[in-house]
Amino acid sequence: MYKYSVRVYSWEPARLCKSEHEFQTSDAIVVKEDLTSEIAYIEDGGGIVMKERNTTIVRKATERDLEMLAKNEEKKSEILKLSKIEIKRLSLNMKLVDVHISLDGSNAVILFTADERVDFRELVKNLSKIFHRSVRMHQVGSRDEARKLGGCGVCGRDLCCLRFPGSLPSISIDMARVQQVAHRGSERISGVCGRLMCCLSYEAAQYQQMMAGMPEVRSSVKTRDGKGEVIELNVLTGDVKIRMTDGTIVVVKKEALI
Repeated sequence: MYKYSVRVYSWEPARLCKSEHEFQTSDAIVVKEDLTSEIAYIEDGGGIVMKERNTTIVRKATERDLEMLAKNEEKKSEILKLSKIEIKRLSLNMKLVDVHISLDGSNAVILFTADERVDFRELVKNLSKIFHRSVRMHQVGSRDEARKLGGCGVCGRDLCCLRFPGSLPSISIDMARVQQVAHRGSERISGVCGRLMCCLSYEAAQYQQMMAGMPEVRSSVKTRDGKGEVIELNVLTGDVKIRMTDGTIVVVKKEALI
């Protein structure tokens, strides 16, 4: 029995699935999801993986499966267009991002963003009648929207969420603090999605290790020359800038602190 990291939907982490068949990374496969079939992809398993779910790997995707997938992709623009018209008619405060159609075409999942809770029960009922298929609404975050729309970051390169497929890591303000960039303001450390930049997670663990033994800014420390207050840290060099009690500024290595 083989275990695989399987990506079924773009907006959720990969799943841990079992199969008696052997597959390679990036293989397109067909999985049984609830009452429908979906095209999924084998990943290397290095990212975030959901706990094992009851998702059955049916087989490797055939040419016919991939042709059906391509036809479903062609239908997405029409579904989004009609959905937007219906949303406007119902005066719902929501923004459509994308639509996912199951392999057999019996189900459609419409992704949207919203600033507040939206009652879309009537919308789902109307869209099901219009499209003659089961419709489900799924709210996603602004980072998922940015991944779909694409663009460039302040570094001039493609957005991280585009360049690195898979689950989006959780970014916290602590990652900015440990790298001493939190003081720059939220505008300078936020991406085009309005959330904290994904790249803050790349070196956070290394900075955390280098911070070991470093005092906190504004804390009181003692050196061979006396006591003082820490006013600045240079994590990369291990330097600690201190304002001594007599007002002088000195820079010492963290190992020199008593």
